[in-house]
Amino acid sequence: MPRTRDRVARASRPKAAVSRPRSATVPADLGLLPSLLGYRLRLAQRAIFTDFVASMGEAEISPGLFGILVIIEANPGLKQTELAIAAHLDRSSIVPVVDKLEARGYVSRRASVIDRRVNGLWLTPEGSTVLGKLKRTVLAHERRIARRLTDAEQQQLFDLLAKLLP
Repeated sequence: MPRTRDRVARASRPKAAVSRPRSATVPADLGLLPSLLGYRLRLAQRAIFTDFVASMGEAEISPGLFGILVIIEANPGLKQTELAIAAHLDRSSIVPVVDKLEARGYVSRRASVIDRRVNGLWLTPEGSTVLGKLKRTVLAHERRIARRLTDAEQQQLFDLLAKLLP
């Protein structure tokens, strides 16, 4: 891959002012985009999200909702503020998410035994059953999207992505 300085220099050069007719079969020139890590990650995220949604079918569970259910299952009684931190969401956006899961009957809010002013979150029996099925579906989805990677390459990808996280 060319060094960043070389990529930026090429991208900043003015293009010829000749316009070429485009057809539906000739893709547009993407310029600098293919050399940007963020662009490549976004394309990968879109492909993964599309496959995830197709895998869920009628369950109508997004990757975000699935993640919230997994965190609640792993941390029974978790407070909403703690859930927001664990899910990397701001506190104001966690309330409608929990409301949605509660309306579906997957999550219940209960007063904490330590501080009755605070509600903890638990999966309902229905939520546990649904999550068990969703986990199997998600694991099949994960195997499908990673099928072209060896185990070592998957681990390398995880390690490289971890370096990008704050």
